[in-house]
Amino acid sequence: MSIQYDKIPNNVNLHEDRQLQRALEQWQPNFLKWWREMGPDGFQEDEVYLRTAVSVDPEGWAVYDYVKMPEYRWGIFLVPPKPNRQIAFGDNLGRPVWTEVPGEFRKELRRIIVVQADTEPASVEQQRRLGHTAPSLYDLRNLFQVNVEEGRHLWAMVYLLHKYFGRDGREEAEDLLVRRSAHPDNPRILNSFNKPVRDWVDFFCFTMFTDRDGKYQLAALAESGFDPLARTTQFMLTEEAHHLFVGETGIERIVRRTAELMRQDPNEDVTRLGGIPLDILQKYINEWFSAALDLFGSEDSSNAALYFAAGLKGRFREEEVWEDHRALEGNYVLEVPDASGQMRRVEIPLRRAMNQLLRDAFIADCERALGRWNRVLERAGITERLFLPSPRFNREVGVYAGYRFSPQGQLLSESEWQSRRDEFLPSERDRAYVQSLMTPVYEPGRFAPWIAPPARGINGKPLDFEYVRFHRQS
Repeated sequence: MSIQYDKIPNNVNLHEDRQLQRALEQWQPNFLKWWREMGPDGFQEDEVYLRTAVSVDPEGWAVYDYVKMPEYRWGIFLVPPKPNRQIAFGDNLGRPVWTEVPGEFRKELRRIIVVQADTEPASVEQQRRLGHTAPSLYDLRNLFQVNVEEGRHLWAMVYLLHKYFGRDGREEAEDLLVRRSAHPDNPRILNSFNKPVRDWVDFFCFTMFTDRDGKYQLAALAESGFDPLARTTQFMLTEEAHHLFVGETGIERIVRRTAELMRQDPNEDVTRLGGIPLDILQKYINEWFSAALDLFGSEDSSNAALYFAAGLKGRFREEEVWEDHRALEGNYVLEVPDASGQMRRVEIPLRRAMNQLLRDAFIADCERALGRWNRVLERAGITERLFLPSPRFNREVGVYAGYRFSPQGQLLSESEWQSRRDEFLPSERDRAYVQSLMTPVYEPGRFAPWIAPPARGINGKPLDFEYVRFHRQS
């Protein structure tokens, strides 16, 4: 396939890199085939008001215009290198960063990149049918913006595989387009990316919690001593901020609308008025927050210790926040269940607790968002509050996996869990009710009755702007 390289914005000298060009000539047709098969279902010919990354200039890194999604200009960008940059943590502290893959860490680096890369197309696959139930054109456009940028993030990771890992990298890049979210025989690598995203409450929770995990993973990789990875993920964080905005403000808009409807009904029964009750929203938060916690990995991890010691993956804002960049001393204390069902304190060597330190930063960020949503309820005179469940709740990875806890962190028996499960997580009845509200609203400026309008439009546009122009066949 002949590729028009002028339509691939980049700052990696793509026009002169014949090796990279040959790799893309094999990979890009398969990517486009995957996009048409697994990208947004039914909207490939529509014109969407999207932003496209065109540089790494903080003042003008993106342009906005109408584009059909299969014609989106997926590009490759790395932030400029820092002169004389040194590895900032671990056993290689103070040594020059690597500009090529260090042979002794080749396998580990490839694994880190592949796992991160696999999440990008997975989320597109999970969300591919949501456009049919969008609550507004504004939200439909935001869904598609998230989708195309996840596609660009896939390009960013595939660039590293093609550029630095030879045949193994090319094979891994091809496999990224073969796996499918929730496929029984060839699923995505991480379980959270095989979960169904059935409705828009799922979507807002996904972008709030799962994409926020992505923020912290990318931030940890942005500290990496492998300089091409650090520079790639630093730019990915620029785009990731919008995904978090979509989730955090989306849930806030649900909360605002629910509060309005609660005040209209003498019994605060919003189901009569087509709203989403706070208790159902809480169950969605419980489900997606706990799934996001699993994405950080085990609280006690030898792999995390290895990645930190080698200088491959740091802590969140390693150089700004932390003083001891070797982390050879100290422990992290956790309460874990023992064989008798009692909670006991265990001490984890600090290097082995790197996943947990990253998880702690994530939880603090989520608590900030919860405060924002609860202030909406407070201002509306509503006494109920949303909360984050205990980090022990509903875990499938780490020291709490295999145990049953309530959202308050109380250890439960299996029978107690089964009898109370629908108190904690969305029941089929809850999901059926939410699904009954998922009627598309495609008229500019109108919004579904279960969600409030946003405070402002995209890129200075009004709320009644035509964010998506639908293709009409004659």
